Amino acid sequence: MNALWSLFAYLVTITILVTVHEFGHFWVARRMGVHVQRFSVGFGRPLLRHQAANGTEYVISAIPLGGYVKMLDEREGEVPQELLSQAFNRKPVVRRMAIAAAGPIANFLLAILLYAGMYMLGVQGIKPYVGTVAPDSLAAQAGVKPHDLILAVDGHPVQTWEQARMALLENSLQGDSIQLAVRSVSGVESTRHLDIRGINLLKDNNEVLRRMGLSIWRPSVPVIDKALPGGAAAQAGLRKGDRIVAVNGVKVASVRSWIKQIQASPGKPLTFSVERGDKVRTIVVTPVGRDVSGKTEGFIDAEVQGLVPASVRDTLRTQVRYGPVDALVQGAQQTWAMTVLTVQVMARLVVGQASVHNLSGPVTIAEYAGITAAIGLSVFLGFLAVVSVSLGVLNLLPVPILDGGHLLYLFIELIRGRPLAESTQLIGQKIGLTLLGALIVLVFYNDLYRLFH
Repeated sequence: MNALWSLFAYLVTITILVTVHEFGHFWVARRMGVHVQRFSVGFGRPLLRHQAANGTEYVISAIPLGGYVKMLDEREGEVPQELLSQAFNRKPVVRRMAIAAAGPIANFLLAILLYAGMYMLGVQGIKPYVGTVAPDSLAAQAGVKPHDLILAVDGHPVQTWEQARMALLENSLQGDSIQLAVRSVSGVESTRHLDIRGINLLKDNNEVLRRMGLSIWRPSVPVIDKALPGGAAAQAGLRKGDRIVAVNGVKVASVRSWIKQIQASPGKPLTFSVERGDKVRTIVVTPVGRDVSGKTEGFIDAEVQGLVPASVRDTLRTQVRYGPVDALVQGAQQTWAMTVLTVQVMARLVVGQASVHNLSGPVTIAEYAGITAAIGLSVFLGFLAVVSVSLGVLNLLPVPILDGGHLLYLFIELIRGRPLAESTQLIGQKIGLTLLGALIVLVFYNDLYRLFH
C-alpha cells in the first residue's frame, strides 16, 4: 500500500511539474507565432491523445520521466510553404531564446506560488531545541549545549528545525564561520561561532546537522500510543500511556535505540520496566519475528506517540503562517534562496567538492512524495516547490538537449550572426545525451543504494 501511495504521489508530482514546465514553452511559443504540433506529458508510446482544432495534439505518454513540446521546424521535416512563418527556426533569435527559457521560468514561478500556498496554509515544525552535541564536533567546540534553543543563524531568525537546517547549509557554502544565536535552558542568550574553515559539509552524504555535531532534541522515553489488538504488546498487557523506562534492567537511552532493540530480538523475551501512573510495573514482551527484505526482525505491534510524548508535544511544535501578500513575498524569497542553494551545490558537484551521492532520482522523489503527501497538503506543497526549483535549475544547465543547451546555441548564434553548423550542434547533442544518460544511471544507482541500505 505504501508503494502504491508513493507511486500515486510521484505521478501527481511529475504531472504537475512537467505540465507547468512544458506549458511555459507552449504558451510563449504560441505568443511568438510558432505552431505547436504536440504537447506531451511523459515519453514513449502515447496512452491518451486529443487532437485540437488548431492542429496541436495533446498527449499523455507511457514513461512518466518528463515531457516535451514539439514545434514546427524545418530542421525536423518538410514544412508547407503556407506554414513557414510559423516554423520555430524562422523566428528571430531573441524570440527563440524566450521560448527556450520559458519552461524553467515557469518552474520558478510555480515554486513561488507553491511556497506561498504552503505559508498561507501554515507550516508546522519542531522548534530548534538541540538534542545531543557530539564530543569534539564543530558545535561542541563552539560551546553549543544540549537543550539550547537556536534563535538565529548568521542573524537570520529561525523558528523551526527545517529553517535552521536550511540556514546552516546555505551559510556553510558562503563563508568560514557560522554564528548561532542560542538561548540556554536558564534563559541566557548568547552567540556561538562555528569555525567551518577547511570543512566541506557536502563532501560526503552525511546530513548537515550530523556533520556539525547537532541533533534534534527528542525525549528519551517511549510512550505507548496504541497496542494493536492481538499483537505482542497487547497480549503482554501494555496500554496507551505506558512509559517504557528500561529494558532488561537497562535504562532506555532513546526511542530509536528502543525500537532497534526490539527489531534485533525476534522471539526473545524482553523485560520492560513500565511507568503507569505513579507505579512502575514489570511486563515481559516477546517480539514477533517477521521477514523484512530477507532479514528477520522483531515487532511488538505497538504505536508510539509520534516519538514525542503528549506532555511535551505542544511545547515543541510551532506554526508559521502568513496572509496572501506576505506569503507571496516569503514564497519569492524562499524560491530565490532555494535556487541559489541548488546552483551552489551543483557547482560543487562539478568541481568534486560535493558527493555525487547527494543526487536523487525518481525512486527517492517517489518516496518523499508519498511521505510528504501523507503528512499533509502544506508539506506536500513545500516538497513540490523544492523539486520545481531543482527542475528549473537542472534545465538551465548549458548542456545540449536541455533548455540551457538550446539557450547556449542561440546565444552563440546571436553573437555570431549565424547559427552553429548542424554537424557541430549534432555532436554537442550526442555529448549532452551521453552526459544525461550517465546522470540518469547515477541517480538510479543512488536511489537503489538508499533503498537497500
